[in-house]
Amino acid sequence: MRLAGFAFRPRWWGFLLAGAGCAAGVALGNWQWGRAEERRAAAAALEAARRAPALELPGQAVDAAPLALKHVAVRGEFLPGYTVLLDFRLHRGRPGYHVVQPMRIAQSGLYVVVLRGWVAAGVLRDRLPSLATPAGEQRIEGIAFERLPQFLEPSRAASSCRPGPLPCVWQNLRIDAFGAWSGLRLQPLIVEQSSELADGLERDWERPEAGYRRNEMYALQWYSLAALSVVLFIVLSFRRGKPAAG
Repeated sequence: MRLAGFAFRPRWWGFLLAGAGCAAGVALGNWQWGRAEERRAAAAALEAARRAPALELPGQAVDAAPLALKHVAVRGEFLPGYTVLLDFRLHRGRPGYHVVQPMRIAQSGLYVVVLRGWVAAGVLRDRLPSLATPAGEQRIEGIAFERLPQFLEPSRAASSCRPGPLPCVWQNLRIDAFGAWSGLRLQPLIVEQSSELADGLERDWERPEAGYRRNEMYALQWYSLAALSVVLFIVLSFRRGKPAAG
């Protein structure tokens, strides 16, 4: 095949490289697209849960699975002496903490862990933000989760901090770890609070749509890489032909 003095003469190793690049790009693109579909479905389920009537969380132990990703309501009293701040949480690009406190469920000896909201970090990292905990019985609503996303933990130093008047700073939150640390009988759920209280905390939680849109973007990038592998193979396989003998 000739084109304007160039002949299409592909090299065997170029064919192998292009095939490998194209196959890898398609495979990784499909994987990212599958993750996007999963997150899109989770986002739709979460949005439906937010619009649904709240289910009252009882004072008896429950199974986590039926209530996971459901809109729940809890009535009880916060325990400020068991406050945990989850570090390195960004909100609109600003560094801060997620505030975690247990709530004693009304007329019960059970507690539930509540992700109350976000608070900005101070200029000096060794100065923790002041927190306002509403006193007395409160009623909150939010989405129930069996677990929260986990981040890389640089150390286990937070385990040396004990419950008290000052909050402890952790990197991650796990229900079993919080139960062992606090000694409280916990429901197997974490409630991400969405209802407002006069406490100055931000509760416009990041929505899952951003997650699946990132996956879609990554998938398009991998598909583009697959297409680029084929285009480069074709372009680089054209070489100038030898002039015809006079």
